[in-house]
Amino acid sequence: MGVVLLSGGMDSCVTTALANQTHRLALLHASYGQRTEARELQAFEEIADFYGAEHRLVVRFDAFRQIGGSALTDAGIAVPENGAALTPGASIPSTYVPFRNAHFLSAAVSWAEVIGATAIFIGAVAEDSSGYPDCRESYYRAFQEVIREGTRPQTAIRIETPVIGMRKSEIVRKGTELGAPLERTWSCYQFEEEACGACDSCRLRLNAFAEAGLQDPIAYRLAVRR
Repeated sequence: MGVVLLSGGMDSCVTTALANQTHRLALLHASYGQRTEARELQAFEEIADFYGAEHRLVVRFDAFRQIGGSALTDAGIAVPENGAALTPGASIPSTYVPFRNAHFLSAAVSWAEVIGATAIFIGAVAEDSSGYPDCRESYYRAFQEVIREGTRPQTAIRIETPVIGMRKSEIVRKGTELGAPLERTWSCYQFEEEACGACDSCRLRLNAFAEAGLQDPIAYRLAVRR
């Protein structure tokens, strides 16, 4: 069995499709006070239904909204629409949620240890993402050591990052090839009714579909590409 961290976004959906080829799925979703929390949860449930996942867990991390420091969790920080995440060498954007993935991975490890899962899948993307430090391969190698040191001696859980070296357009193509329900995913940082098309996450997604020569199946208020 494999625990998959499924946010409801495109990368985690394709990661779920890849994990489904080799493992029974245990899908974990984290709600952490993000702007599109309800819409992401809806996407999670729809993707989980698509794969017929019996094992599901939704966990809450309310402290992120109290801590703030990110445009995703702090209403006082505007979501950038200037394409900062698309500029090579750009600094870490304000949409970075400080050390978020460590919390998600910790919950996944705890659950995996209880249910006897042998792998944790996460859809982190290094090259073509927003430059978040907790999406680097070295980060997951280090966390693998944390798992080894901090679990029962008989526990054997490995972290799998199957899309970490892919470009976003490659992820789109792979998802299409695997029949992943990309039409049920949600990537927008700002809105829940209709994707904005202007935030960095929307722009990266739109560019990915354009580079893949495919039509994005979700609706946008404004479909801009770099």
